[in-house]
Amino acid sequence: MVLRRLDADYKSFFALWKKGDQRARPPRFKGKQHFTTLHYNQSGFIIDTSNKTINFSHKHPSGIKLQFELPWLPPITGRVKQVEIFQDRQCRWFINLIIDENAPEYIDNGLYQAIDLGVLNIITGVNMHGKFIQIQNRRPDIYWQKKIQEVQSKRDHCKKYSKKWHRYTAKLQKMQSKLTNQLRDFQHKIAKCVVENTRANTIALGALNIKTMAQKKNPTNNPQQTKTKKTLNRSLQSTGFLGRFADFLTYKACKVGKRVVRIDEAYTTQTCCVCGNVQRRKLSERYVICDCGNPLDRDQNAAVNIMVRFLSQQPPVNGEPLQAFLNGLYRHTALPYLPWVVDSIKTSVAIRR
Repeated sequence: MVLRRLDADYKSFFALWKKGDQRARPPRFKGKQHFTTLHYNQSGFIIDTSNKTINFSHKHPSGIKLQFELPWLPPITGRVKQVEIFQDRQCRWFINLIIDENAPEYIDNGLYQAIDLGVLNIITGVNMHGKFIQIQNRRPDIYWQKKIQEVQSKRDHCKKYSKKWHRYTAKLQKMQSKLTNQLRDFQHKIAKCVVENTRANTIALGALNIKTMAQKKNPTNNPQQTKTKKTLNRSLQSTGFLGRFADFLTYKACKVGKRVVRIDEAYTTQTCCVCGNVQRRKLSERYVICDCGNPLDRDQNAAVNIMVRFLSQQPPVNGEPLQAFLNGLYRHTALPYLPWVVDSIKTSVAIRR
């Protein structure tokens, strides 16, 4: 499995290099302390569901069999694809089961939900009836950020590998684990709530390139812009606000027979959903300021544009789903008529015909 991981890393590096990514670097050396996960692919283990135990083929040097109790083991309905034994930052060992289950068949019921992901608001969605939903993001990283920096500063003033250094390292790892667990718990709960409480079987999700967003650009002479860019990078890296939450939403939707469609959301925030005017906006501008008088929130404006872009790509050539969404939007919001959207419908219908 170590060789497979190394081979996959090199394949990823060469694929990025061929695409012209100048930031791609080959895999670096990793010591034995980095390999704390043991994989079993479809063999090497036996799961006893009646006694809720698992036995592994490897044996301890002392001759003790690797047999563990699994009191939390749920009823297994699918095929166990892989078993992992891994160690966390606090040197605790866990067993992870990957089960391949048959998902229910997807049925398009004609109802759609568009979602715009963000850091301030984890989701901002709009449905076919023009009703919005907005859930503010919990930020445990802000709470732990100052505490982690204090511990890191104290550890840096200690002699490396001393008793005091190890004590601060253990404390730091514990704080980082709490931060990660709180983020994952909140994202799991929100993803499950969104999937179970929407009647739409299709969820249009904005596809974000997190790697590009987090890359540092050329420094500017404006200190405010430099500070904003650093804050954005810190909010995007190692938090999972966008990428990991999108994966949670995708597999939870597939599990209940729904589907998540990724839509390119380029310029959805900068494009006014009322008049179609494209204007560059700063991150501090939370409301769309446009000459047409659009009163929508920044994230709600992006959600409407994602829904319009998704519905305009649907198979029906008469634009009925998009027209139904616009009618619902007129009834439940104070938005004026959207002439540029209607013109785009007529243009797309003429091209398809």
